[in-house]
Amino acid sequence: MKAAEIVSIYHATIARYHETDHVDAVFSSPHPSNALPGLLARKCWIDTVQWHLEDIIRRPDLSDADLVSIKRRIDASNQERTDVVELIDDALADSIAGITLLPQARMNSESPAWLLDRLSILCLKIWHMREQTERTDADEVHLNRCKAKLEVLLEQEADMARCFDELMEEAREGRRYFKVYRQMKMYNDQSLNPALYQNKA
Repeated sequence: MKAAEIVSIYHATIARYHETDHVDAVFSSPHPSNALPGLLARKCWIDTVQWHLEDIIRRPDLSDADLVSIKRRIDASNQERTDVVELIDDALADSIAGITLLPQARMNSESPAWLLDRLSILCLKIWHMREQTERTDADEVHLNRCKAKLEVLLEQEADMARCFDELMEEAREGRRYFKVYRQMKMYNDQSLNPALYQNKA
């Protein structure tokens, strides 16, 4: 897949979320769930819900119980996001399996799916910064500042998309390669987080 298609999936997913604009909205996608486009849509949906949970948790009127509940939901979301990113990496690695590396091939420090993870977040920034440029209750200073930021974000989106396409093109040609490492997150693992395994009943 080319980056332009991936960006299109991301923006469509973000728009689909905002049809209800609710963190408990049910995920839906026109793409098969186990295919790469479906995984990308799922990953972006997770990011979009978490974006709004991060907004909500900063409300000064939340009760302590609500803060804890949302924080735990964010933790679970982070784990799900990581799991889906790793599935995307698997799919991308499979797409170039069997490629013979050239002697001068260079290793990329970042796997393509983690680049796409950053691109998904960037698409969310673009969506919400564009919202800020369209506010009718904000002054001209705020609107102009947000318009300038939006221009930078759009430039970043184009640059990041180019980097993804170049990485995959060079990987298909054997000129660059990457390794798919697992994140091995420890805080959610009851056997690795001391705060969990030392306090078992």
